[in-house]
Amino acid sequence: MKIRDIKTIEERRKFIEKKVKRSLSAIKVYPQGLEAAQFKNCENMIGAVQLPLGIAGPLMVKGQLVKGEYYIPLATTEGALVASVSRGCKAASLSGGVKVITRNIGMTRSPVFKTSGIEKSIVLESWLKNNFSRLQKIAQNTSAHLQLLKIDASIAGRNIYVRFYFDTEDAMGMNMATIATQEVSQFIEKETGAECISIASNFDVDKKPASLNFILGRGRKVWAEALIERKIVAEVLKTTPEKIHEVAINKCLIGSAMSGSLGFNAHFANIISAIFIACGQDAAHVVEGSLGITTTDIVDSNLYISIYLPDLAVGTVGGGTNLPSQKEALSILGISGGDGGENARRFAEIVGASVLAGELSLLAALAEGSLASAHQKLARNK
Repeated sequence: MKIRDIKTIEERRKFIEKKVKRSLSAIKVYPQGLEAAQFKNCENMIGAVQLPLGIAGPLMVKGQLVKGEYYIPLATTEGALVASVSRGCKAASLSGGVKVITRNIGMTRSPVFKTSGIEKSIVLESWLKNNFSRLQKIAQNTSAHLQLLKIDASIAGRNIYVRFYFDTEDAMGMNMATIATQEVSQFIEKETGAECISIASNFDVDKKPASLNFILGRGRKVWAEALIERKIVAEVLKTTPEKIHEVAINKCLIGSAMSGSLGFNAHFANIISAIFIACGQDAAHVVEGSLGITTTDIVDSNLYISIYLPDLAVGTVGGGTNLPSQKEALSILGISGGDGGENARRFAEIVGASVLAGELSLLAALAEGSLASAHQKLARNK
């Protein structure tokens, strides 16, 4: 018997227990309702892996849609992370909160077509521009919640890489974009004679760090900023604006440039991964969320801090957002289901504000010299 032929979660787990000669008593523990995941989220499901879920905050967020105090769910195994983000939340909130602006760039999918040569590739590039409305209609027919926003293209000899941008409303939308791209690509082949080599060509760029996504954006762009009063920096963060600013320049900017990093920040991925896992996002998109810049400045002796996320792929419907625990985590943020794209936008605003809080606290710990001691206190086995 093969594991794929076994029909139930319990039977699969017992099959593996017998094969490896180990009891999997912890893996069999999961909330009621998670069984449905075997049909749409996880093949060959044998149970679940539990992760600690902590709460940071409250954090005062002043977004375009989100305004108020929020408690941030963070699923992590890294001791000191939740405490650090909470400290950043406190400092930012006492100083008036975090201002956030988002922009929907669209989820991208990029097929590659082969032509007879560069002249035909140029002709195809023009054809795509001239037939945009036809392609847009074909894409929209695949889902009532999807719209083709724009097309970029780049030519390399007989290959033309086409980058489609889709508004997928409240879904992260990778599957929707893929299905739409399949239909559009078949139409392009039929109309132009170009051969689609692959509907995914890495010109997307999906689940990989890339300068293209840094420059053009993908999913949603998020900007967040806060002005932390000097008194709050001293009382809550135990350092000075000048020391944090110096660390930010030397670590996030110069240090990143020296290493050739695409992440000019302290630890975006720490906060994004914890929120993504808690709230049912595709964890592989954390690599894209790690792109971005943290900047600081001194304004009237206070600390100005901002973060820029050029590539944040989030959704409040689909994927893992409807799993029992993840759905509850989203409910902590007051976000549930679809709302014409507004809920995903709200979620992006909260994520951006949370990332800023995490950056603020870590930079302060480095400036103060307490990073090692904090981890020794909170992240060591007792």
